[in-house]
Amino acid sequence: MAKLTKNAQNEQEGKETVAFFKDLDKEALNTERFLERYSKPLSIIFGVLIVGVLGFFAYKQFIVAPKNAEAVKSFLAAQKNLTQGKDKEALGGNSAANPGFKGTYNEYSSTQIGKLSAYNAGLLKFKEGKFQEAYDLLDKFSSDNKALMAMKYGAMADAKSGLNKNDEALALLDKAASASDDPYTTYYFTRKAGILALGLKKNAEAKKYFATIDEKYQDYDNGMSDSYIEMTKYY
Repeated sequence: MAKLTKNAQNEQEGKETVAFFKDLDKEALNTERFLERYSKPLSIIFGVLIVGVLGFFAYKQFIVAPKNAEAVKSFLAAQKNLTQGKDKEALGGNSAANPGFKGTYNEYSSTQIGKLSAYNAGLLKFKEGKFQEAYDLLDKFSSDNKALMAMKYGAMADAKSGLNKNDEALALLDKAASASDDPYTTYYFTRKAGILALGLKKNAEAKKYFATIDEKYQDYDNGMSDSYIEMTKYY
């Protein structure tokens, strides 16, 4: 009886194996028919993907890399003029022979060094007293570096103050204070925002800034925040 049961079990397993391979054959046949039917559109899709990947690497290798190298060369020439005190030549932008920071941005605005050139050009325009041009150039700068972004907003705030738009300047200083994780940078712009708010008679806002310094940045402030908080009561 046990032998018959075992034979029946083997027979059942054999049927299941045959059925399994039949299913595989059907799947293989279906796959073949699918590939047969859609071989042309599939080859087009794969072709497009390959061209896209190759195009991306070619763009990085033959367009982006040379552009970056040219931008760095142009930036360093402007930087050399700046360190020598030749602000006008460092700013540049008037000729192809001396692009300066302004020309470097205009030519290579898609590169990181081009964007940094806009920042430097903005600072030089601010130094000239051309505050709107300074603001516009600074606004074109962007970076993943949080401290640099804080410096950007701070410089833009100075440009707005130069244009007598102090409410806008205060908003930018607030952005500068919160842009960076660096404690000194945060302290510096928080203090600057507090002083500007005090000058605008926005005593409640000024007190908020100085209270933040008193709470978090006493190491940098030498107790000055207490004096400023007192000033918000009477100034």
